[in-house]
Amino acid sequence: MVMGWTELRFMIDRSAGLLRRGLTSVRTRGLGPTWRRVTQQLRPVPAAARASLYLPPRHAFQPFAVPYADAPRASIVVPVYNQFAHTLACLQAIATHPPVAGVEIIVVDDGSSDETAACLPQVGGLHFHRRIENGGFIAACNDGASRARGEFLVFLNNDTIPQPGWLDALLDTFDAHPGTGLAGAQLIYPDGRLQEAGGIVFSDAGGWNYGRFESPDDPRYAYVREADYCSGAAITIARTLFESLGGFDRRYAPAYYEDTDLAFAVRNAGLRVLYQPASRVVHLEGVTSGTDLTQGPKAYQVRNQQVFAQKWHDALALQPPPATRADEAATSRAQRTVLVIDSATPRPDFDSASLRLANLMRLLRDEGAHVVFVPADLGHAGNATCALQQAGVETWYTPYAPSVPAWLREHGPRFDTVLVCRHYVLREMLPLLRRHAPQARIVFDTVDLHYLRERRAAEVAGNAAMLRSAGRTRELELDLIRRSDVTLVVSDVERTLLASEAPDADVQVLSNLHRVAGRGREFNERADLVFVGGFRHPPNVDAVMWFAQEVFPLVRERLPQVRFHCIGADTPAQIAALGKLPGITVHGHVPDLDPYMDGARVALAPLRYGAGVKGKVNLSMAHGQPVVATACAVEGMHLHAGEDVLVADDAAGFAAAVMRLYRDEVLWQKLARNGLANVERHFSLEAARETVRRVLLDHGRVRS
Repeated sequence: MVMGWTELRFMIDRSAGLLRRGLTSVRTRGLGPTWRRVTQQLRPVPAAARASLYLPPRHAFQPFAVPYADAPRASIVVPVYNQFAHTLACLQAIATHPPVAGVEIIVVDDGSSDETAACLPQVGGLHFHRRIENGGFIAACNDGASRARGEFLVFLNNDTIPQPGWLDALLDTFDAHPGTGLAGAQLIYPDGRLQEAGGIVFSDAGGWNYGRFESPDDPRYAYVREADYCSGAAITIARTLFESLGGFDRRYAPAYYEDTDLAFAVRNAGLRVLYQPASRVVHLEGVTSGTDLTQGPKAYQVRNQQVFAQKWHDALALQPPPATRADEAATSRAQRTVLVIDSATPRPDFDSASLRLANLMRLLRDEGAHVVFVPADLGHAGNATCALQQAGVETWYTPYAPSVPAWLREHGPRFDTVLVCRHYVLREMLPLLRRHAPQARIVFDTVDLHYLRERRAAEVAGNAAMLRSAGRTRELELDLIRRSDVTLVVSDVERTLLASEAPDADVQVLSNLHRVAGRGREFNERADLVFVGGFRHPPNVDAVMWFAQEVFPLVRERLPQVRFHCIGADTPAQIAALGKLPGITVHGHVPDLDPYMDGARVALAPLRYGAGVKGKVNLSMAHGQPVVATACAVEGMHLHAGEDVLVADDAAGFAAAVMRLYRDEVLWQKLARNGLANVERHFSLEAARETVRRVLLDHGRVRS
């Protein structure tokens, strides 16, 4: 974009404004906090760490059309006063990359004297409203809101360039995070640096744009997070809520602090204000009002700070003092800060351990904790990493975390609890954690007792070398259990075992965590058999080979129409080869399991060895799908053969159980009903809530 006089004036005004604000900050906050802010602003962000942006080309106005829906989900309100070139760029960005959601766009012209009134009526699909006289930003926004028909109001400054997907991400926030009252976008400077990742309000009513001048992808600013406020340049709120709160408070007219006031009113109504980093909006900050606090519209910011301070006096007493570091102020609402470390980022659609960990972090978030996740490999796992960030988890990776020791040296003092998954990860981390996070409770999450699984595999294989290896794993795991503050296992069977092998250890049960999907299709609407399990896990390979070679041929003799669906990532050659056998389909990884959970009649868990609680059994039961399993597969799961599940360990018995359940609708209904109840009672998020509170949250430091 070519810099014109408006942009040049903006840069001059900003420089003067920065100098004035710097002097004010020294007087109110002190030299140290002010210097940290100055260095943050002046520190360059590498080009590779800046956002790649869509910026529409500038050209003379030609009529075009914007998205329009007869029944819009969202009404985009754009208040304008002159600055037609910026309004045009904003509307062209929306037209070029229209949202998926149905929208209407309402432009409120607050008495412009440029070509706004002549050109905008020529834009197809646009609701253009020209006010009789200039009333200011707040009056224009409230006027536009009164004309809206959508379920949601979206207030968008005309000096913005919304990026592709911005609006759908904002709207998705309300679906993914129940209790959300207001959602705000990630604001970015035209050069790709971050302008705001949600705002901070201090106890003196002063504000700060969190993340200013940093990289938009920095993990501190890349996850959904509660904010004190979100700048009104791009925010979304339910229309009925906005109306019930009286709209933007007119006492701040003509502008400034109305967005902060709205955010405080939303929270006062018992709802949350969330910053949504997946919604990116370029904002040409200060184009309309300038940046000089001593003159023009910007001067109202100083006056309105006092108005805001008087109105929200009691609420401000709970805000952090002005000298608080920005990172601390941004997470000050959390009652506990919990660090979670695993070998890699969980991928819930690949394995049950990942599903358990992802649901555990969501449960911690639901309980008000601030959750930080660091994969030991420090890799960005694509969609899996983004999913954690969208769940509200601060997720780190390279290059922002160059090494685990360096990262812990900097961040260790933040944490009340550290949860480390798997013995081989904790072995590396424990010395670092004791040194850099001595205040934190160290919780060892075994996932399952590895030495128990290895020992059983050795016994099935009759392999003495494997048995010796299992013994070495046992010594390592038991040593880490003794040195941790608390150890988590997934079943009472494992806790009973450790009561004798590590009698002095604090061992607690936190089993698999599942969201109960409920009854799927009925008996007559289902067909076939299904197995789900990742094949990086050796017991799953052994289980499928045994079932396909020794059990399924017996089933096919009596039920020739039945097919066996084998689902799991990282399919080895011997499993893939089973797809050539009659009646067997090897699917590999399937991202969406629901069609198989709801459509297959019988689920299989033919494991001949293993440890822990089997997610494949929980997953099927959570969908109302009965299971045939071995005794090993249902160990420690509170299941009773013939009531909740059918159990058999030899090939003939397993085949007979499959055929019986496949044909007997009465038995099928009973197992489906009881399996669902078992998951709700023992393996749901609600069932785990008390343990999570007691072990991970209810101890140690209490934040002020």
